[in-house]
Amino acid sequence: MQNLPTKVAVTPPRRGIDLVRDPFWNKGTAFSAAERDALGLRGLLSPRLANMDEQTERVLASLEKCATDFDKYIYLMNLRERNETVFFRVLVDNLEALMPIVYTPTVGRGCQEFGRVFRRPQGLFISHRDAGKVKEVLRNWPIDDVRCIVVTDGERILGLGDLGLNGMGIPVGKLALYTACAGIHPMQCLPIAIDAGTNNEALLEDPLYIGEAIRRIERPVYDALIDEFVQAVKEVWPKALLQWEDFGNSNAFRFLHHYQPQICSFNDDIQGTASVVLAGVYSALRISGKKLTEQRFLFMGAGEAGVGCADLIVSALMAEGISEADARKTCWMVDSKGLVVNSRNDLTAHKLPYAHEHTPIKDFMGSVLDLRPSAIIGLSGSGKFTQPMVEAMCEFNERPMVFALSNPTSKSECTAAQAYEWSEGKAIFASGSPFNPVDYNQQTFVPGQGNNAYVFPGVGLGIIVSQAKIVTDEMFFVAARTLANIVTQQDLALGRIYPALNRIREISAAIAAAVCTVVYTRGFSDKTRPTDIMSDVKAAMYEPRYPEYVSE
Repeated sequence: MQNLPTKVAVTPPRRGIDLVRDPFWNKGTAFSAAERDALGLRGLLSPRLANMDEQTERVLASLEKCATDFDKYIYLMNLRERNETVFFRVLVDNLEALMPIVYTPTVGRGCQEFGRVFRRPQGLFISHRDAGKVKEVLRNWPIDDVRCIVVTDGERILGLGDLGLNGMGIPVGKLALYTACAGIHPMQCLPIAIDAGTNNEALLEDPLYIGEAIRRIERPVYDALIDEFVQAVKEVWPKALLQWEDFGNSNAFRFLHHYQPQICSFNDDIQGTASVVLAGVYSALRISGKKLTEQRFLFMGAGEAGVGCADLIVSALMAEGISEADARKTCWMVDSKGLVVNSRNDLTAHKLPYAHEHTPIKDFMGSVLDLRPSAIIGLSGSGKFTQPMVEAMCEFNERPMVFALSNPTSKSECTAAQAYEWSEGKAIFASGSPFNPVDYNQQTFVPGQGNNAYVFPGVGLGIIVSQAKIVTDEMFFVAARTLANIVTQQDLALGRIYPALNRIREISAAIAAAVCTVVYTRGFSDKTRPTDIMSDVKAAMYEPRYPEYVSE
């Protein structure tokens, strides 16, 4: 792709009304008088000129008038369809306030209501009926230099379950964060939703559902479609990073392990979540003064997020000299049928490494009392931490870790206020969705949000800048270390185990540089290692500003 609209002066690919209707290139009322004359825009825009600052002020004023967060979500999605540059300028400058709008938790409702708020496509839709023609479908996308793809089949959207093609809201929102948080150019980002059907009865009966109203297709047909898609991406966009997003547990693990050696890809639900959780653990240990080797972790949920977190914790322990077998014994899981133990005969393959020898226990509370963990980590989207659980954690931990990470907010295992009140201020708390500061016992606690946006944008930027051919778990390990090292003593004093979100572009750049270092050191790229990796990273980061347009 040439003439990305970030240079000082570029020639847009269209003119007149087509230019105004192209969100990548449109400036709206910010087109200068000379540009209006040169590009056939006279009369197509209101005569008063406005610079970007004035445009963003207008956007913020409109957002203030929105009655609900969902109204703000709809307004911002409509803005993005008109003017990408202003959308990202507003998002970058107001990220802490607007991230909960463009992504979790509000994006969850955006997906649930997708058929009702759908305006125009912002990515590609691939149907099972496109089998044999997927490559041609990809080539219908008008941009030929795609570098970052987020794909979903909508089977496990956040904690909301099977939303089918309505899950497209997640890749759209995720890629907005790639751009806002890490400066990956929006024209190089592509959201993709695969319509493989849905088993959601309400959607099957909904006349406004945008997908085909059929049940999920059989596995052989589905697997063939996914494989054709991966091979097509490799041919059409050989430099692209592919992120798997919100696939069902069994498919998520299968695709990650099968395609990881074949294409530059990762699964954020498995690896990104793990990196954020490990970073939070490292920060929490700075508060408690304990060592990683002294911890025992109990996960509420044994799906892709829980197993991914446990796997990365095991890697971290092995880096400290612990054997893999002993490291795995520090991680325990409770699923819908109770504690995961080796005597159970109903376990799927991804749970088996954490099926330890132990008497069966039917519930999470019983597991807390028996195992006496130092950290409880909620990732199931369907369970709750109760007051007796948190109080029990405080009986055998001076500063217990209580991570309520399920999204959206309605699925959180407990609120920040509950964690602090039930623990009398002892809990080191983190959540998946944001919570406001909590005043308790004459102290203000600022809960840390274990948001994957701390990690995946920076990892993606590092992969793209270094031109990596493969994504490895080591990259997420160094991302966790980098993120934890950015947390200040001032953050920890407030109980916050993640840095403030207003530092996210600095954080993403640091993570990207760490990932680049791994890539160059391990020989995962043909690119020559630059003298100054950080300068190379920062030079690649998109900044939403208008260039001057010139006609040929």
